[in-house]
Amino acid sequence: MKRQYFDKNMDLPERLSRQLDGLEGVTRQKAARLVVDLARTARASSFVEVNHAHVSGVSVITGGHGLRRFLKDLSGDENGTVVIPTTLNSAGCDKRKMKEMDIAWPDFLEQQFEIVQAYDRLGIESTLSCTPYDRGIEIEGEIASWAESNAVCYTNTWTSLITNRESGLSALATALTGFAPKYGLHLPEHRVPNIRVKISCELETLSDYSILGDWIGRNAKPEWNLPFGPMPYVEGLPSYISFARKKALTAAAANYGTPMMWVDGHSLQSLEDFSDVEWQGELEFTQADLDHRYDELKPEGQVDLVVIGCPQASLEEMRTTASALRTHMEFGERIDDQRLWVFTSKENHALAEADGTLSMLEEAGALVLVDTCPEVTPYNREKYNHLLTNSMKAEHYLTSGLNRIPTSVAPISECVRHAIHPSLSEGPRPELSHSSHGGQTSSKTRQEGDCIILGKGLDSQGDFCIEGIAMVTDVPITYLGYVNRDTGVIEEAGHPLDGRAIEDKILIYPKGSGSTVAPYVLMGLLYEGKGPTAIVNRDVCTLTLPGCSLLNVPYGHGFEDDPCMLVNDGDSIRFERKGDSVSITVLERA
Repeated sequence: MKRQYFDKNMDLPERLSRQLDGLEGVTRQKAARLVVDLARTARASSFVEVNHAHVSGVSVITGGHGLRRFLKDLSGDENGTVVIPTTLNSAGCDKRKMKEMDIAWPDFLEQQFEIVQAYDRLGIESTLSCTPYDRGIEIEGEIASWAESNAVCYTNTWTSLITNRESGLSALATALTGFAPKYGLHLPEHRVPNIRVKISCELETLSDYSILGDWIGRNAKPEWNLPFGPMPYVEGLPSYISFARKKALTAAAANYGTPMMWVDGHSLQSLEDFSDVEWQGELEFTQADLDHRYDELKPEGQVDLVVIGCPQASLEEMRTTASALRTHMEFGERIDDQRLWVFTSKENHALAEADGTLSMLEEAGALVLVDTCPEVTPYNREKYNHLLTNSMKAEHYLTSGLNRIPTSVAPISECVRHAIHPSLSEGPRPELSHSSHGGQTSSKTRQEGDCIILGKGLDSQGDFCIEGIAMVTDVPITYLGYVNRDTGVIEEAGHPLDGRAIEDKILIYPKGSGSTVAPYVLMGLLYEGKGPTAIVNRDVCTLTLPGCSLLNVPYGHGFEDDPCMLVNDGDSIRFERKGDSVSITVLERA
C-alpha cells in the first residue's frame, strides 16, 4: 500500500493516521486500512468517532473456515484489542445443552470455543446475543457500528442511535480503531425514505408483523434506485406497537437489506418532516397479501421441530409462548421429546427465570437455549428436516444454503399446537422448491456492440489487468446461506445465477444483501481457491469490499454507467486498473 493515497482530500483524525502508520501495531493497522478503503469507496472525506460496536460472525456454520483463519491471522499482537465497547453476536450452540441440541458436527464445540476465545483476546465482550438493543445498554443518541442486520434496522427505526449497516469485518475494523467513515446513514440527507407503504389490513400477531417486514423487501424492484437498501415509510399501523412487534417487523425487513424504516405515528420524524421525497415505489399491503403468504408458508407434512426466537426472544415473546403453553397444560397436555426450542439471550433468560416464565416453559417440555439462535445452529438432519417458526427472519435463512431446511411459518399459538400435537402435520416432509423463497426479478436485457465503462478502485490496491469471463446479475447476491461456502455455487432459489459457481469469474453485481457475516464466507472461498478472480459492485457494498480489501482481490465500484446492465453474463472482458481509475472493456460478447 502506498501510504500517500490516504492523505489526498481526506480529513484523517490524528489517531487514525497513527494507526495507518503502524504505530499501534499491525492489527490496528490492518483495521485502519480497511476503514479508510471503505471511506474512499463511499466517497467520504471525513470520519465519525464511534461509541459502540457490535460484531457478527461467531457461529462455526456462518463464519466457517474464513472466519477462523482470519481471527488466527489477527492473533499475536498485544496491542490488537478493541478501543471502544464492543459486543458479540450469537454463537452456534448453547454449551450447557450440547446433548439436548444433538449437534452432529465433528469438533463443533471445540471450533466454537476457538472463535469465541479469539474474540475474547481482542477485548470483545462475549454477550453472544443478536439483540444488543435488548440488554439495558444506553444507546440513545449514540454513534454505533453494528453488524447484525436486525439490530441495525431496529435501532435506526425505533431509537435515536445512528449506524450504517456494517459487515462483521467493517464493524470489527471500527471496534479496533474507534472510527467509521462518515457516509450513508451517518449523513442526515441520506436518512430519507424511498418507498411508501400503506397497510390496509389489521395486524394482530408477531408473525403478522414479521410477514409484513419480509413482504416489503420481497417487493422492492431491482430497477428502483435504493443505494442504501429499501427504506420504507409505513402508514396504517396501530397507535400502539409492542416491543416484540417492533422487533419482528424490522428484523424481517432486514432480510432484504433494509437498514431503517419510518412508521407513521411512531418514528421521530413524520412525513411532513421530509420535503420533495423521490419515491422509488409505492406498495400496499392488504389482507389478501397477508392471507396469501400464510397460505404459502403453512406447514404441510410432518413438522420435526418448532423454533421460537429469531432474533433471540424478548421477555414478551417468551411470555407469549408460555401463555400459549399454559392453556394446553390446563388440559393435561405437554410437549414430548422437546419438540419446541426457545432461543433467548442470557439477560432475558435471567429475567424469565425471575418471573417464572422459564419454569413454565421447561415444565411444559420446551428446551430453552441461550447464546445461540435458530439460524446459526447446525441441526441434526437425521432428526430435523422440517421446522416451524413464527419468524420470517428464521425462515429466510433456514431455507437458504446455510441449513437448507424446509421451514414453515405460523403464529406462536399455532406453533405451540404443532409442538404438542405432531399429528397435526402428518405426512411426507416438504421439499424446498424454487418458488418457496421468491426473490427479486432481473431487469437485464441483452447488450450488443463495444463497451468501455470507467469507475474507481480501492486505494489500498495497485494497478492490475485481468481478462476473463464475466458473471453478471442486476440482483444482489447473498453470500451467507445462498452461496455454498464449500463449492462457491450460488444456491439462491429464484436468483438469476442460481446453480452457478463464482470460481475464477469476474463477478459483477449491484451489492451484497442479507447477513452481515457475508465477508467471512467470501474470504473462506478465496482462501480455498473457490472465489472470483475479481469483483465489481455497482453500489457501495460493506458486505463485499472488506474481504477484497484484506485479501487484495481486484475490486471496482463507482462506475459512470451501470456495469450490471451494460455487460452481459458470459461476456469476455478486461478489468483493469491504472492509477486511481478502473475500467471494464468488453472483448467479446457472449
